[in-house]
Amino acid sequence: MAWCEECSRHIDDDELGDDGECPDCSSITLARRPIPWHFKLLIVATVIYLGYRTFQGVTWVLHHV
Repeated sequence: MAWCEECSRHIDDDELGDDGECPDCSSITLARRPIPWHFKLLIVATVIYLGYRTFQGVTWVLHHV
């Protein structure tokens, strides 16, 4: 999805004009919005947490079998 700075909204790729312009304001200042650092941190923390919980579950199963 593209981002229009002037309209402050996301624009689907199929809505873009031929030159990559916004359908509402016709500006050509469209760019991809970067992923925020705190979202990346949340993903990393979730992967670490789920990995630890998987390890705990496997050791519990091995202990009780």
